[in-house]
Amino acid sequence: MDVSIAPLRAWDDFFPGSDRFARPDFRDISKWNNRVVSNLLYYQTNYLVVAAMMISVVGFLSPFNMILGGIVVVLVFTGFVWAAHNKDILRRMKKRYPTTFVMVVMLASYFLISMFGGVMVFVFGITFPLLLMFIHASLRLRNLKNKLENKMEGIGLKKTPMGIVLDALEQQEENINKLTDYISKVKE
Repeated sequence: MDVSIAPLRAWDDFFPGSDRFARPDFRDISKWNNRVVSNLLYYQTNYLVVAAMMISVVGFLSPFNMILGGIVVVLVFTGFVWAAHNKDILRRMKKRYPTTFVMVVMLASYFLISMFGGVMVFVFGITFPLLLMFIHASLRLRNLKNKLENKMEGIGLKKTPMGIVLDALEQQEENINKLTDYISKVKE
C-alpha cells in the first residue's frame, strides 16, 4: 500500500472566515458524519500541524508524561480496533457510533494514564487537539475541491494517514462506500 501525505492546505482556506462555517444538522447524523470525514481527510495535514504544535508545547513542559500518554493512547486504540475486528458486537458499535467508540478509547486511556499521574498532560496534550479537530471538521463547510479529493481517497486512487485511521474506524463517506461496492462488483 502506497501511502502519500496530503498537501498542507492554505491557512486562509482552513480558517476562511465565518461564512464558510455553519452548525451541522444534528438531526441528520449521516450528513454530519460525511462532513466530518470529508474535512478530516481534506485538512489532515493542517490538523497534524496544529496538533503537533500543541503536543510540542505540552511535551516540552512534561516530556515523560507526554510520551507515556501517547503510548497508552496508541496501545488502547490498537487494542480496541483489534477487539472490534474480532467481536461482532464491538464492530457494529464502532461503525454505528464512531464518536462513542473514540470516547471509550479516550476514557480507557484516561483511566490508565491517571494511574501514572499524567492526567493534565493527557487532557491538554492529547484530548484537546482531538477535540479541536472534531469541532473544526464539524463546523467547516465542504467545497468542491474537498469533495473531489475525498472521492479519490475513497476509491483507492490515493491513500493517506487519516484515510488509514478512518478505515480502521470504518468511517467513510456513504457515497464512497456505494462507489467502491459497485467497482468491486464490476471486477467480479
